[in-house]
Amino acid sequence: MTDAALDALLARIPRGDGSRRLVGVTGSPGAGKTTLAAALVARLEARAPGRAAHLPMDGFHLANATLDALGIRDRKGAIETFDGWGFLALLDRVRAETDHVVYAPSFRRHVDEGVAGEIAIGPHVQTVVVEGNYLLAAAEPWNRVRDRLDAVWFCVASAEEREARLIDRHMRHGRSHEGARAWAHEVDGANAVQIEQARAHADLEVDGVSWRIL
Repeated sequence: MTDAALDALLARIPRGDGSRRLVGVTGSPGAGKTTLAAALVARLEARAPGRAAHLPMDGFHLANATLDALGIRDRKGAIETFDGWGFLALLDRVRAETDHVVYAPSFRRHVDEGVAGEIAIGPHVQTVVVEGNYLLAAAEPWNRVRDRLDAVWFCVASAEEREARLIDRHMRHGRSHEGARAWAHEVDGANAVQIEQARAHADLEVDGVSWRIL
């Protein structure tokens, strides 16, 4: 986790015509996507304040009440528990609406819900790091996401590393060790199988621990 590794990644962002760039960071649960995306944005902000933003897909989790009504809260985090069409619409807005602030939802783990309008993407933002599990998924409408991004990077970590991170995360947010382990295996593990199937479609792979390009 060095500045040199981040700089090597930033050098791989496609250089466009001066328009806003959207760079995707994807990978399985626990691979280190959020940490990497936040570090990339911080590095860009250190160079040019106000010119980068982090846009996580997690803000598009369906509300818990909606998941309860649909009977799918027990697999929250699976692709069908997100508002894919809403996420797609926001990507279009972020790309096109550069003369005013575009507000996006965030996700707060301590309440396990999305928070509307917490992320502000201002008109001077040049690079948006879009982060989430399903940026390369084949299911409708997620199969339309890739064309809206200038590049997609796949964050890679071993199954053991991912499981350890996930168990720690779930325990920090109130699950017992057994409950955290079960969720990491049965829910996160099933999602990882689907996500890994799309790995070959990424523009490059990044080590989720060292941030080196693989």
